[in-house]
Formats: sequence, C-alpha cells, structure tokens
Amino acid sequence: MGKYKCAFCGYVYDPEVGDEKNGIPPGTAFEDLPNDWKCPNCGAEKEYFEPID
Repeated sequence: MGKYKCAFCGYVYDPEVGDEKNGIPPGTAFEDLPNDWKCPNCGAEKEYFEPID
C-alpha cells in the first residue's frame, strides 16, 4: 500500500492513516477508495493523484 500525492495541492494520502474526515478508515489502500472520493484539501478527483515512492 503506497502513498499518493495530489497534483494540485500536494496533499498526501497515506493508507496507514486513511481519511477519517471523509469516513475512510486507516488501512484503506488508495486503490480501494471509492471512485467519488476527492482530495480533502482541494477537492481534486482521484485521477489527479500520483503514486510517490
């Protein structure tokens, strides 16, 4: 489970942390996020996230 970074605002989705603000529990892989999930900082859609090493 890797981290993904928003191309617009730089928010990093960390699967170990999840996104509690939007009901995503820790341990949720980026690939398993709902298709309508959006960046909690800027509202960018999932397609604008890139994997980071």
